[in-house]
Amino acid sequence: MEQDINLEDTNMKFNLKTKLSFTIAVVVLITVALISLLANFFIGNQFKNYIIGQQEKTTEQIINNISEQYNKENKVWNVDSVHSIGMNALYDGYIIKVYDLNKQSVWDAETSDMNLCIETIDSISNRMMAEFPDFKGEFKLENFPALQNNEIIGSISIGYYGPYFLSEADFQFLDSLNKILIGIGIFSLIISIITGVIFANRLSHPIINTIGASKRISDGDYSVRIEEQTNTKEVNDLIGSINHLAESLESQEMLRRRLTADMAHELRTPLTSVQTHIEAMIEGVWDPTTERLQSCYDEMTRITKLVSNLENLAKLEKDTLKLNKTNFNIFELTSKIIGNFETETVLKKQTVLILGNCSEIFADKDQISQVLVNLISNALKYSPINGNIIVNISETDVAIKLSIKDNGIGIGVDEMPYIFERFYRGDLSRNRLTGGTGIGLSIVKSIIMAHGGSITVESQPGNGTEFTIVLPKYN
Repeated sequence: MEQDINLEDTNMKFNLKTKLSFTIAVVVLITVALISLLANFFIGNQFKNYIIGQQEKTTEQIINNISEQYNKENKVWNVDSVHSIGMNALYDGYIIKVYDLNKQSVWDAETSDMNLCIETIDSISNRMMAEFPDFKGEFKLENFPALQNNEIIGSISIGYYGPYFLSEADFQFLDSLNKILIGIGIFSLIISIITGVIFANRLSHPIINTIGASKRISDGDYSVRIEEQTNTKEVNDLIGSINHLAESLESQEMLRRRLTADMAHELRTPLTSVQTHIEAMIEGVWDPTTERLQSCYDEMTRITKLVSNLENLAKLEKDTLKLNKTNFNIFELTSKIIGNFETETVLKKQTVLILGNCSEIFADKDQISQVLVNLISNALKYSPINGNIIVNISETDVAIKLSIKDNGIGIGVDEMPYIFERFYRGDLSRNRLTGGTGIGLSIVKSIIMAHGGSITVESQPGNGTEFTIVLPKYN
């Protein structure tokens, strides 16, 4: 147990901010390291090719300069000038020997200053071996013809450390380049850490707030909302989901409390009435007349109907609900049900018009009848005297669409999301003559969903309501 706690504490230290900062720093460090290595490699190769090219140009320049020191007319070499050119070349790492046409020595760097020649060769060799231990270099000697107007006037022997060598200035340039790359790497690492911390803080802050909000929601505080917005789409989606969850839970909690209150009212009112009547008859205050017993019976019947509706709703909402499907014409069924409401329509002088037509549908006729009875009953109930109800039926190849539209009192905007909830009624007075028990639309939706269909509603207060049902023909 102690080990688990320690592991948990260790994991808690590596929070999102730390991990993001560390990840960004590592990525930048690896990127800079790779860039430095690749830059070193490519720059090194390019610099080597550059040095080889420069050495070839230097060699060519030395040959041309020395060849110009020969006087064709007198057939004499300007030895002093050749000496000056040769010594300058020696300081640059080139050992020069000049011969005439008879292969007699005109000037020899080793003869002029043997110690300097040895010192130059040793210095270049040691420097190259120190910087490049695996470098396969050696002292090389190459012979070139001395030409003047394309005529051979002698030969020049040039010795140097090959295949190429770097001077002290070249090594200083490479050292400076490496220091610059290392400095860029360190600077980039520092900037990446700072950027990572800022970025991680901006990203983790709304997430931390979201975690806090979700904890408050889990503790039952459904009023919490996250107002913060970010530039990150996924984080905004997360915040939106948490806010939507809180709104849904708050709505469900409100409906749960209202359900409890409504259920208590629906049961308490008839039970109180029956209890009062029976007590009065037991105590002899009232005589058990037929009318009073009938009143008690009616109240008990209403309770039984309420419980029966709840049982039907629970049964409809089960995933395993079995539908007794048959083929029938929904237009004919709707016309028959409208005829059953003739008494109500005559009393309120209402007009019910059915339009359209359709072919047969494969569905549970009894349950679809219950849907139509509930919706048509509501349309008549909430429409005024002389009101108009229009039932429109149409079809496609795969579905039948049925709409029931009235010109009644309509439904408030705030009530629209809850009209299919159990016991929800916009009439807060719970007047039984208009509000019913609040289960009818819940049953309607459950039946439609069980058939694989959909039901939508459009309404404006004072301008009526339209329910639209879409049912698959063959499901």
